[in-house]
Amino acid sequence: MSDIKRVLYVSSEMCPYTPQTPQAVIARNLSQGIQERKKEIRSFMPRYGSVNERKHQLHEVIRLFGINVTIGDQDRPLVIKVASIPSARMQVYFIDNEDYFHRKPLYRDADGKFFEDNAERAVFFVRGVLETVKKLRWAPDIIHCSGWMSHVLPLYLKKVYAEDPIFSSSKVVLSLYDDIPSETFQPDFEGKILYGGLTREDILLPKGSTGADLAKLAIRYSDGVIMGSENIPGQFADYCASCKVPVLPWDGKSLESGEYVARYDDFYESVQK
Repeated sequence: MSDIKRVLYVSSEMCPYTPQTPQAVIARNLSQGIQERKKEIRSFMPRYGSVNERKHQLHEVIRLFGINVTIGDQDRPLVIKVASIPSARMQVYFIDNEDYFHRKPLYRDADGKFFEDNAERAVFFVRGVLETVKKLRWAPDIIHCSGWMSHVLPLYLKKVYAEDPIFSSSKVVLSLYDDIPSETFQPDFEGKILYGGLTREDILLPKGSTGADLAKLAIRYSDGVIMGSENIPGQFADYCASCKVPVLPWDGKSLESGEYVARYDDFYESVQK
């Protein structure tokens, strides 16, 4: 019998709230599929400005009001909203903040320019998820991170929240997709990440770090990695091997047939042991 009872999904994108990229479709269908396999799930994503609150009937979770997240010297309020997908009997939590997530484009402006504060947005999103789950007092067995906005989470889980009773038994699985940004993050990305006793030696991001550097940081602190896209550069598989992190390879046929849900569930079991 499986020891895994609770799975937390932390996704950059999810249908029907963001466009139907492969990543967004998998995030939507995988969480439902795992729930149908008799596991309790929670799903989180950013509340981008393009998410239609009226159409999807988002509402603020008042009992989670009053959480602030400090990034550098800025203290910003965290707003948590929730919506239901009736056909799946599933709720989705949204991490919201007026400064970071009320713009309609996800990661780039109308001219295609990468938002200068994307690093801060990613940190705020991940910290917001972890603090919300703590307040919910819901201890996940597996935390599944999907998309580059979630890539700081494995570091925080293993270095900041490892002794917290909510997360002390959690394992983290990372799905890599072809959304890894090639752009350079803001100069003091490491400084934005620092929190809860972290040191720069824990992070080791180079100056002028890119999405590839952030993905490698995520790999380093993950318990397992899933290749979620066919064209993930070989450097990441090589890096997983050098870090001795188990990898579930890309399998297009299982994604087409829906059998990937069972494959991912089995992978959760393997990393949880």
